[in-house]
Amino acid sequence: MLFFVARRLLYLVPVLIAVSVLTFVIASLLPGDLAYVILGDQATPENVAALRHDMGLDQPIWLRYLGWLWHILQGDFGRSFRTGQTVLQAVSERVPISFELMILAELIGLAIGVPLAIACAAKAGSAFDRFMTGSAFGMLSVPTFLSAILLIYLFAVELRLLPATGYVPFTEDPVANLRFMVLPALTLGLAEWPGIMRVLRSDMIAALQEDYIALAKAKGLKPSRILFVHALKPSSLTLVTITGINIGRLIGGAVIVESIFALPGIGRLLVGAIYTRDLIILQGVVLLVAAGFVIMNFVVDMLYALLDPRIRHGHA
Repeated sequence: MLFFVARRLLYLVPVLIAVSVLTFVIASLLPGDLAYVILGDQATPENVAALRHDMGLDQPIWLRYLGWLWHILQGDFGRSFRTGQTVLQAVSERVPISFELMILAELIGLAIGVPLAIACAAKAGSAFDRFMTGSAFGMLSVPTFLSAILLIYLFAVELRLLPATGYVPFTEDPVANLRFMVLPALTLGLAEWPGIMRVLRSDMIAALQEDYIALAKAKGLKPSRILFVHALKPSSLTLVTITGINIGRLIGGAVIVESIFALPGIGRLLVGAIYTRDLIILQGVVLLVAAGFVIMNFVVDMLYALLDPRIRHGHA
């Protein structure tokens, strides 16, 4: 197991280096000059040249990257020239909000997708199965922003049950916090359950056709035990994979959802950095989000190894 973990950790190094290179290069190739943005009305040629020299913007891109990476390794991700706030401070204030949103959305997706997948697998080929499969296809084609608008119109405008915008920290008022988070989390959760349902349904249908399921039936085990223990347990490995993949989707969806529902999370921070051309915040946040995504996939690999011993022994 230790060898498996060490080997996976070694795989992370080139991936994180590639992520840092892409993050820096893409941000550096954006149109405009950061020195002009910082100086504003005081952007004379002499001031711009002096600031570019102080910030190292007159150096080759590879040299600037190495200097930026060296500061990153020392824990210095930069500081916003507009607010004076460091990247780590800005991210630490907003990560709990985005993390709560993604956790709630994933729970909603699992709460909808898993029961429907079990029901469809138990009644494969039935009218219910065909209806839910078609509904999943339909939900996959609905954009996130459209779901958000429809939910706001239904629950906030017409029924007036839930607030459409705003945020209250969980530590101040847990009930109010959940009221503000229901619609954003439901928006993301409605985009997640179709993939969960379809993949788990397919795996469970395949599992129910295995020989050990026929043996369990011959032993006279209850259908519910066969379905939930003998078929669902081996098929649940797929849920681990889907959960890891969904992290990237949830991060992308959070950018849209947080902007629509005015949640002060990572997604809204990124959008604000783009609009204000705060490239220092943009670089740092994108790198941290990408690194977090890579690390979460590493955690998913570890869970896979714990659930299936063949993987960590290299026989799968």
